[in-house]
Amino acid sequence: MDFNPISITMAASLLVAFGVIWIFFGWWLGRKNKDLDDFMLAGRNVGFAFASATAMATWITSNTTLVAPQLTYQFGIWGMVGYSMAALGLILFAPMAKRIKELMPQGYTCGDFIRVRYGKPAWVIFLVVSFCYALGWLVSLGMAGGVLLSTLSGLSYHLGMTAILIICVGYTLLGGLRAVIATDYVQTLIIIVGVLVIGFVCYQTVGLEEVYESAKQEHPQLLNLLFPAAIMFLFNNIFFGIGEIFHSNVWWSRALAFRQGIGKRAYLMAGLLWLPIPIVTGFIALAAPALGIYPAEADMVGPMVAAKLLGSMGAIFVFVVVFSALASSLDSLLAATSDLITKDIYKGFINKEADNKRLEKVGRNVILLLGFATWIICLPRVGTLGEVLNLAGAFVASAIWPIILGLYQQRLSGKFAGAAMALGTTCGLIGYFSIGFYVGALISCCVSFIVCMLGLLLEDERFDWNRLANMEK
Repeated sequence: MDFNPISITMAASLLVAFGVIWIFFGWWLGRKNKDLDDFMLAGRNVGFAFASATAMATWITSNTTLVAPQLTYQFGIWGMVGYSMAALGLILFAPMAKRIKELMPQGYTCGDFIRVRYGKPAWVIFLVVSFCYALGWLVSLGMAGGVLLSTLSGLSYHLGMTAILIICVGYTLLGGLRAVIATDYVQTLIIIVGVLVIGFVCYQTVGLEEVYESAKQEHPQLLNLLFPAAIMFLFNNIFFGIGEIFHSNVWWSRALAFRQGIGKRAYLMAGLLWLPIPIVTGFIALAAPALGIYPAEADMVGPMVAAKLLGSMGAIFVFVVVFSALASSLDSLLAATSDLITKDIYKGFINKEADNKRLEKVGRNVILLLGFATWIICLPRVGTLGEVLNLAGAFVASAIWPIILGLYQQRLSGKFAGAAMALGTTCGLIGYFSIGFYVGALISCCVSFIVCMLGLLLEDERFDWNRLANMEK
């Protein structure tokens, strides 16, 4: 199906305009960075408005704008509702953000917490889990840039993927977390307005009744509330979303960067604002049969429906909205993963005597390397966005219980925490490949929970919270 509502010239012009604006903005903001705290944590003084905006914008990713429609197109009602349940991750992390700031006011990463709380073996396992997840998310975001451009214009997948990586690496490299948070604020406004406009036009043009009738005739299983795979996806996605946020340095770095007393309110607000977004983008996908749209790849359905409804000018609008969503997540992930590799791997294993000036330089180099590694992996475009992203679910869900119990319970030991992450990830991956991508996180979380409960029953170690406050070496 030939579907290119944006000309090659217009698409290229939009890419250049985005690149120049965001990279210049990153450079301008980066001038204020004076030390490592400024570069990695925006001076640890981010206020409520910027805090809420960056949390929400980071969670509105390619997954919300491209994968949520894909999963609705594949799983129907439960795909839409199940994806919206990822808001629970932000909402439940709200009190944890306050706890993190109180326990380790001088910390930099989630790796700092695992190292001090559970010891080196569990720390190493956690770093493997976290890095695999980060790489999976980076790849899905890079792929989404290519999918977006190839769907809406005549430009190739590879050019779109390359462009978004260059732009996001550029301004993150120049401005650090300060640039990431500031651009997220602007991108949040664009995304909210854009999604609401597209959803309203879809409702006005097609209507609920026509969407229902076309789905009933052509894809009745999408309306089946007892669709087994969809029900499994619902619960799998809840645990996947919670695991993504609870373990990831993207969210820990923000909890540490926000001003004292801000984190809990900011994450709660972000979660509540994010909740309806996948419902709107999912509804757009259900309108595809009524509009006669049958995409070659399921992850293309969202942009195709939106562009069909809004025409050529609307396609440009869709491009701006989805590109903003991609950038708001990709920059955050680059910055947070760079921090984790720099502080935990470089300083933790390679150069323990490195000072802050050296760490800032290494951090910038890591951002470049992450961008290049992501580009290499994205080149062949293996699988759909949903499949690539959900592979990471088996990793992150294994960390849910070690993180929760580690923050609030003194008794779980590092031995059982490490075993919970290792066994949970292994069993989750087996389920992913032998059953389907919609069960990996669910199995991983259940196995991890069992191991952690055994740890509480069999051992009675008592952790001293002061060790976190002092950030012992």
